[in-house]
Amino acid sequence: MTSRTWLAALSTVIALAIPTSAPGDEPVRADTVVATVNGTDITLGHMILLKQRLPDQYRQLPGDVLFEGILDQLVQHALLGNVIETLPLRVRLTLENEERALRANEEMRRVASAAMTNEALQEAYDRIYGSAEPQTEYNASHILVTTEAEALALVTELDGGADFATLAKERSTGPSGPGGGELGWFARGAMVPPFDAAVAALETGAISAPVQTQFGWHVIKLNETRTKDVPTIAEVQGELLDSIQRSAIESRLEELKAGADITRKTADDIDPIVLDDVSLVGG
Repeated sequence: MTSRTWLAALSTVIALAIPTSAPGDEPVRADTVVATVNGTDITLGHMILLKQRLPDQYRQLPGDVLFEGILDQLVQHALLGNVIETLPLRVRLTLENEERALRANEEMRRVASAAMTNEALQEAYDRIYGSAEPQTEYNASHILVTTEAEALALVTELDGGADFATLAKERSTGPSGPGGGELGWFARGAMVPPFDAAVAALETGAISAPVQTQFGWHVIKLNETRTKDVPTIAEVQGELLDSIQRSAIESRLEELKAGADITRKTADDIDPIVLDDVSLVGG
């Protein structure tokens, strides 16, 4: 049954469902049996996981309506699925891929969770920001042209009182031209070296001599500077935790690879075009 078909079926069930009786006092667990179909148990855990996969418009329905719809869907799956005695190859392979991915995700979750300690967070912060100092950030605009002669002509016009933003809109070949050449805020090292050095040497409000980069010739105006303080650990906690988790998972993978016996083919052994041949798996 396709996802569109079973969602349509769920819609029908929901439309016809009536409120159920009030919940009882019996404690429930993931293995609480909610239905049995020809000896096959359907549990509350099955229902919980199916609900997590539903589109938002279904998950927001009243609980009693959704309960009936989800359970009916699982009963239908059991009825239809139990008829199949031998699974086709494409289904068996899909199940193997799904189980492999679920197992891998569970191990990654375990490793990531174990790595997220206060000590690891502090160590990561100290490593990245321990010797950091406040940084100067720059807000600049530029006009990009093809030749040095064009850039020199621009400098002459600007020295004569021409408006920088207007010239940028009219003459710049760069993507910032329509916006008056504005580049926004950036720190040292964000731009290519010649541009970066020219900006750092300017006084606020000053305009540079022509600067050549691989993109062409630039005339640069420094609009403003500001000092950015070193972030606190709370401000960068999210990125630090991401880094800790990635590092822990990568280390775990390297550990597993080192102890594994892995043989594999390459694209030189098998033509990659066969990856589109679904007939090989009975598709």
